Amino acid sequence: MSTPARRIGRILLGSGLVFAGAAHLTFARREFRAQVPESLPLDPDTTVVASGVVEIGLGTALLAARRRRGLVGVIAALFFVAVFPGNVSQWMHRRDGFGLDTDMKRFVRLFFQPVLVAVALWSTRRPR
Repeated sequence: MSTPARRIGRILLGSGLVFAGAAHLTFARREFRAQVPESLPLDPDTTVVASGVVEIGLGTALLAARRRRGLVGVIAALFFVAVFPGNVSQWMHRRDGFGLDTDMKRFVRLFFQPVLVAVALWSTRRPR
């Protein structure tokens, strides 16, 4: 059984992923394209849609998983690591999106990705 703090963290992270995934597929699709690295050999819109579907799946799994919660946390953490190059690309190529309209804002955002990794692992780990 998880602690209340871990449960809240997992619920917030799962809900955030479901919301972000839905945003990938609807109203924020263009904004998310700004994060797709040019070096990725896929169409940016295809990448945005695929990552949105994955986010909805991961978020739902974080909210619903019971027996494999730790595994879901590891997979979510790996996803956050996998999409980090998109954040770096957005910063390096000075692409605006989601209010990240200065180099400093885009740079500061890079430091939030490790926080997401940590929350994914922490909130799904069994307490000692």
